[in-house]
Amino acid sequence: MAAPPTPPRIDELGDRPFSFYPPIINIDHNEWRFQQATWSEILVKNVKSEEEIWIPRTYVGEISKIDEPVMIVGLKREIEFKGGSVWPHERRILAMPANPVVVSGQRGKEPPRVSTVDHLRLDAGAESGIGKMIAIALAVGLVTCVLIIGFFQRRSRVESVEYRGVLQADLGFTGKSDYYDVVRRLGPPDADRWKSETGERQYRALVYEKKDLVVILMGADRNSTYYVGTKDSKWRTVHSVELPGGRNTDSILRSIGRF
Repeated sequence: MAAPPTPPRIDELGDRPFSFYPPIINIDHNEWRFQQATWSEILVKNVKSEEEIWIPRTYVGEISKIDEPVMIVGLKREIEFKGGSVWPHERRILAMPANPVVVSGQRGKEPPRVSTVDHLRLDAGAESGIGKMIAIALAVGLVTCVLIIGFFQRRSRVESVEYRGVLQADLGFTGKSDYYDVVRRLGPPDADRWKSETGERQYRALVYEKKDLVVILMGADRNSTYYVGTKDSKWRTVHSVELPGGRNTDSILRSIGRF
């Protein structure tokens, strides 16, 4: 008695066409030809569309022993073609709502009804939760507003700072006071220096270290300088005088750099 024919391996099919069972989902024509194989995948080509697909060997099952009317290559599970590759097909099961069962002409048990009191409790709980959320949102918004206002106020104060001399002492000098008037009132200075030898105006500084005063004289030349104001050791204006026309020497003192 002759032994039944042994089914070939898929890489032995050569150019013979075959079909997959179950068919690959999303592929209309189920007729293929073997192209090549690796240790993990096989490449097949659709006879009609000529599209080539790689199929993992783990999906390939047994091959039919006869090829009439067509050779069948079994698949171990349903697969579908999407995105240029094959993937396991998962069937979705939709749960159907159960209907009440009618027994002996009587309607099934109706679902328990929520009483009015329970409704009120649920509504009160929901309102309480919403109230808490609103309160938290308002608190966060208020804190944020306070921080923003404080930041801009501080920035405004910083940007609006103008270092102006403040009259802190009345030394009794006027715009007509000269070097000798200053010495008669305050005594000889600890240091006497000039700003520069050139320029339209000459500036003279008489330093009194113990009094923390720097008396400033100004004039067209070094032989005719007069009092314009006094600074301290940190070069802050502590005294200025009025000029003819209602002007003040404070702006002049601010323009003089330390020397």
